[in-house]
Amino acid sequence: MPIGYARRLTGRERSAAANRHLGFALAFVAGAINAGGFLAVQQYTSHMTGIVSAMADNIAVGAHDLLWGGLGAVLSFLLGAACSTLMINYSRRQRLHSEYALPLLLEAVLLLCFGFLGATLAQITGLFVPLTVMLLCFIMGLQNALITKLSKAEIRTTHITGIITDIGIELGKLLYWNRSHGPDIGRVVADRQRLWVLSLLALNFFLGGVVGALGFNYLGYIATVPLALFLVLLASVPALDDLLLLTRRLLRR
Repeated sequence: MPIGYARRLTGRERSAAANRHLGFALAFVAGAINAGGFLAVQQYTSHMTGIVSAMADNIAVGAHDLLWGGLGAVLSFLLGAACSTLMINYSRRQRLHSEYALPLLLEAVLLLCFGFLGATLAQITGLFVPLTVMLLCFIMGLQNALITKLSKAEIRTTHITGIITDIGIELGKLLYWNRSHGPDIGRVVADRQRLWVLSLLALNFFLGGVVGALGFNYLGYIATVPLALFLVLLASVPALDDLLLLTRRLLRR
């Protein structure tokens, strides 16, 4: 990956094109973790809507032990989002080049932990659920908050329900027949570029899901290691920029 492109992709200075390209990459990663992780932990870890709905169902049928498991997953996702926000805001105050790269590096480290220690972590219960489930939910919250803040909520990488809804909205605009004309009647016009971006986000999530499911099916937990290395590749240039800057300041002293 060219250094200049990597710096624009995850660096402090943002552009609409960089946001889109990073969104495509992270949608692929999210799809791989979500679909592949299901084979490992028997639970989708980015689907908070389904988890909260299941919690309500469990209350209704009196399955309180399952309720606590859902609560642990939701809290883990919530903490991941909070952690990402804290890291970004701290880095922004320090004017670091890696304000968006640091959460990705943390996500990479956690994926490596999952890949090498997954079998052991599965035996450990955290907040009423196996630590593997908590870890993947935390990662999903971390990533979703990152891309939300980075793109000012224009791009989501784990929230496919919202993406499909927005695709439907743009398709509805595209198919609408502007029969009436006049200065007081606004035309319904689809945002074709937004429709294209949303479609690519959904496609990358799907492709990531296929790759992740195949990887977990044939390789097991270790299938997350290539995803972690990919995240390191995305985030390494801004992080190295800050490291070099810190080294120069220390040498001047």
